[in-house]
Amino acid sequence: MYGRKVKLRILFLVALISSIILTIFLILKSLEENVVYFLSPTEVKSLNELTQDKIRIGGMVKENSIDISSEKINFVITDFNNEINVMYSGLVPNLFQENKGVVAEGFLEDKNYFKAEKILAKHDENYMPPEIKEKLGEK
Repeated sequence: MYGRKVKLRILFLVALISSIILTIFLILKSLEENVVYFLSPTEVKSLNELTQDKIRIGGMVKENSIDISSEKINFVITDFNNEINVMYSGLVPNLFQENKGVVAEGFLEDKNYFKAEKILAKHDENYMPPEIKEKLGEK
């Protein structure tokens, strides 16, 4: 029915499309581990049911909400509409401050309380490491 050249072209196109789809899939799969997805406090409050899975909650550290004791740190994450109380045991990053962005990874106890296992401090696009800032200041 089809000639040999037509069959080879069809086979080539199928192989090309398959390899493109496979390449895109592998790229997206590898990026999945490096992209930080998080829920805002408003999104957490609107959840229908609590999940037992590990999740990430992101927002701003509310001003005057950081309470540091000998074993744990309590603070409030806000998106300026809703707030979630966070409890964390461990060392916090140097960029962790009030009125700065933060992403906490852990488990929801209820819609108002989050037990964090990891804290990821975020910085804005204007952030510059202190070492580089000093070198630029000298020049």
